[in-house]
Amino acid sequence: MKQIQSPSFSRRSFIKTSALAGGGMLISFNLFQACKPEAAPPVDISQLNFNDFNAFIKIADNGMVTIFSPNPEIGQGVKTSMPMLIAEELDVAWDNVHVVQGALDTKNFTRQVAGGSQSLRHGWEPLRQTGATARQMLINAAAARWGVDPSTCTTNNGIISNANGDKLGYGEVVKEAANLDVPENITLKNPKDFKIIGSDANNVDIDKIITGKPLFGLDYKEEGMVYAVVMRPPAFGNTLKDFDATEAKAIPGVHDVIRFGDKVAVLAKDTWTAMKGKKALKANWESDEALENTEGHDKILTDLLNGTEFNTMRADGDVKKAFAEADEVVERTYESPFLPHNCMEPMNFFADVTAEKVRLVGPIQTPAGTARRVAELLERDPEQVSVEMTRMGGGFGRRLYGDFALEVAEISKLAKKPVKLVYSREDDMGAGIYRPSIKYKISASIKDKKITGYHLKEASVNSNMYGLIPNFFPAGAIENYQVDVANYTSKITTGAWRAPYTNFLSFAEQSFFDELAEILEVDRIKLRLDLLQKVKGNTDERIQYSPERLEKVINVAVEKSGWGKTEEGVYQGFSAYYCHNTHVAEVADVVLENDVPVVKKVTCIVDCGIVVNPLGAKNQIEGGVIDGIGHAMYGDFSFKNGEPQDKNFNTYRLIRINETPVVETHFIESDIAPTGLGEPTLPPAGAAVANAIKAAKGIRLYKQPFIKHMKAKAPLG
Repeated sequence: MKQIQSPSFSRRSFIKTSALAGGGMLISFNLFQACKPEAAPPVDISQLNFNDFNAFIKIADNGMVTIFSPNPEIGQGVKTSMPMLIAEELDVAWDNVHVVQGALDTKNFTRQVAGGSQSLRHGWEPLRQTGATARQMLINAAAARWGVDPSTCTTNNGIISNANGDKLGYGEVVKEAANLDVPENITLKNPKDFKIIGSDANNVDIDKIITGKPLFGLDYKEEGMVYAVVMRPPAFGNTLKDFDATEAKAIPGVHDVIRFGDKVAVLAKDTWTAMKGKKALKANWESDEALENTEGHDKILTDLLNGTEFNTMRADGDVKKAFAEADEVVERTYESPFLPHNCMEPMNFFADVTAEKVRLVGPIQTPAGTARRVAELLERDPEQVSVEMTRMGGGFGRRLYGDFALEVAEISKLAKKPVKLVYSREDDMGAGIYRPSIKYKISASIKDKKITGYHLKEASVNSNMYGLIPNFFPAGAIENYQVDVANYTSKITTGAWRAPYTNFLSFAEQSFFDELAEILEVDRIKLRLDLLQKVKGNTDERIQYSPERLEKVINVAVEKSGWGKTEEGVYQGFSAYYCHNTHVAEVADVVLENDVPVVKKVTCIVDCGIVVNPLGAKNQIEGGVIDGIGHAMYGDFSFKNGEPQDKNFNTYRLIRINETPVVETHFIESDIAPTGLGEPTLPPAGAAVANAIKAAKGIRLYKQPFIKHMKAKAPLG
């Protein structure tokens, strides 16, 4: 695989445009544009003479436009949608766009991160301003050549025209434009004038993906590198006492066996040989204390919920008073297990550590943070560490942490050679980073058939919900409202998992509101809409969601799903939720087949602001819904004596292709800047299905996975 190099940037141009692009999440790409109608991009672009505009855009003499932008692509589609923003304002034809992944560049770019569904939200204006700035510089150069006022010039698909009918391609004025001052005031297009934004665009990597071209981290290789597989402690809390590598070293093709900390790396000519070497290792493990079990976690979290030691994250009114004066108090507890990420592409990374530099290549969501941690680990100057990013076969939060990059950097340093580290599925499931196990206790006070108080308590392993979540719905809708959290510190490594915390909290809260509606004997949709009416006009700046936008998706979901008007034997469940700056409502249609609930259809309404690439957006929405249903229905993961009890897909249950429902997507038309989309449709999916199952079977679910707690077994195959 050819190594991708960062471009050398024009410092003069970048200083002025960096303020425009600062804070944006940027994904790298090239735009191939032949600006003369008769011209065509050459096959070998390396032979072209490029001129720099800034840290993002380079234009060749023949009109080819190359734009570099550094954010990672994990399948969320930003490598397609973010180039569309620059192409729109630069005014080049999308049909002539080619995209290439860039490398880490902490001097010229900011926030090179893929996480939190923030890419388009942060990149919306900076990327458009970058394209518009370059377009204006090209216009200014053409106007100077013609001796006319730039305001009399227009562009269309890389061609500049003036009032006299003269035309110049971008490539014809690129040299002059590159030497001009960067304009300070740029006018962006009105959304009604968009030609690219809002139109379907295929994934720019789709041809390489379906033909198996080198693209992902697992594809990367270099001459002279060796492959490494690592033996890690089999249980959380184990330490390595000693090991015997005699049999491993005797395997043909095994080059070396290296201990680092409590891990042992086997280096070999290829991955399979390294795996055979690892299997041949004999190790003795020890622990200073009792190892953790799922049963123990269950008791610890229950005790935390029933205890008095909490951190209060939000407190409105007087919850205790509301509960004391209530006619009735409703209290329910919801429980979720640990979950692994199980990205399709297992963890892997390449490192070449020499005395002069540390070169890292691979799939990572946090390249800058990972480079910094590697520099600290190896006690090197951060300037010596470079990171080149490959496309990722899934991330879901797992590739935020970069533990695999630290491992391979340390192995390469000890081995004194370039190393490619590869995890097996068992490696990642057995020693990974997991969604934490969580329990929620939700209580509501009822007085005169009205909800007067709401108390949410969270008990989690290792960490608690982040600070914004207590300001999501129903914050502001209930006068007496309180959110308390507590946690247990575990040796099991936990971290972000697609839509952190809300991925389970949404199920708990939206199930709870459905049950409250039953108890109050009111319509479940009306209950939510009535609560939202109380938020309208609320001046509390802490509230994160828009009651008007949430109301809109609810009403459209009722309309588009045929709520309450389905044929006999179809049971519906409703859910609406806000997270990652996006409002979503979902209706699940469930039928019973041999008394087992089967999800046939989900109607999903999304308000994510302006939709940049509808095709890619629908892919994200459908994937989020299916992911949410699959893990709510089947996802289960436990520990015994510190060891995960599932190591591969033969025992760990995932949703199957034949179990995936039809997802019907509807967008709310908007002129608001784009918000998050990679995560927001996952959280409400579980609640919609759970509420539909209640309608179908009369079973109210409080624990995930549903299939386990309905006591209805489904086959693994």
